[in-house]
Amino acid sequence: MSSTTLINTAPDAVQTSAAETVETKISLVGLGRDEISAELLRIGIEPKKVKMRTKQVFHWIYNYGVTSFDQMTNIAKPLRGKLEDAFTLDRPEIVERLISVDGTRKYLIRMSPGVEVESVFIPDVSKTGALCVSSQVGCTLTCTFCHTGTQRLVRNLTAREIVLQVIIARDDLGEWPTTQENRRLTNIVFMGMGEPLYNTEKVGDALDTICDPEGLGIGRRRITVSTSGVVPEIGPMGERTKAQLAISLHAANDELRSQIMPINKKYPLKELMQACRDYPGLSNSRRITFEYVMLKGINDQPWHAKQLIKLLKGIPCKVNLIPFNPWPGTDYVCSDAETIKSFSDMVNAAGYASPIRKTRGQDIFAACGQLKSDSEKKRASTLRKEAKAEKVAKA
Repeated sequence: MSSTTLINTAPDAVQTSAAETVETKISLVGLGRDEISAELLRIGIEPKKVKMRTKQVFHWIYNYGVTSFDQMTNIAKPLRGKLEDAFTLDRPEIVERLISVDGTRKYLIRMSPGVEVESVFIPDVSKTGALCVSSQVGCTLTCTFCHTGTQRLVRNLTAREIVLQVIIARDDLGEWPTTQENRRLTNIVFMGMGEPLYNTEKVGDALDTICDPEGLGIGRRRITVSTSGVVPEIGPMGERTKAQLAISLHAANDELRSQIMPINKKYPLKELMQACRDYPGLSNSRRITFEYVMLKGINDQPWHAKQLIKLLKGIPCKVNLIPFNPWPGTDYVCSDAETIKSFSDMVNAAGYASPIRKTRGQDIFAACGQLKSDSEKKRASTLRKEAKAEKVAKA
């Protein structure tokens, strides 16, 4: 029996309703406060009452996760009817939902025709967890060890589409209202598809909604934005979002890093590390996380560890060592467990916390560097089979 559980998308009736209303109605789910206000003004809500009505609608959507305007009980029935006539509370279609043997959940979400994105909920041992969200459809960075980077960039996600990934996970986990105790989704990490710092404006706008205490209520210190090193945007992103910073480092010398991460040719390590030292709010209580994927015979030797230790000097930080997650067609191999442990011990001895990340969701291609790969390939295979069957039938 397979270790993966595949669960179908929402009921056909719900999907049909969404399809019927898409041309005439806008879904308010995922919109920010200002956007909701603009929509309410558009349908004729009195300007002097828009602020109050926006607060009510926003709270129902993001604190309670309502799916019907009838649930907005502090809004008069005639106004609820007006909202129902003009808008929907529809979510996007979940094309695929997979659950790993370790509890990791992966969602393939269709935001619009031809625009599909993956996000991953990663549970922790303490029954809390992080949602790994995407900021782009595809990626332009072509890091050689990352399968996600083999998919062409389609476009940046909108702020609404980023927020919707959180909504989908909250729905699936049954974590409404926001104020309930013992929620599992406690953290957001921008480590999914794409480079967040190539979409800084929309990431910042999305976080305004995600972190709003009257809505989804996830604190900014529980948000981590990971970048491969888009140096000019690191400082502005820190100022705009107040988020924790993670750097996809993976090599501690320019020659090797440029080989496996082409972005290093544009923004070499000297510039990147200075941007890290200048990161707003950097302190021992707000350390930078450096991510380092362990590639056998490439970046895992003792001298690599020494280079890393030297590079990090003076920066409050920790290093996440990530066992390489294989994918079809790659020539890379994960470092041996003993090699990773030895590397970790050296970095720890130098005064930098160096935990070895536990691989999660590998059986459903939800692990680091694997997003939007297996599912995309499976769908392409299915389409080919369907086309072949149709051709045979016509013959």
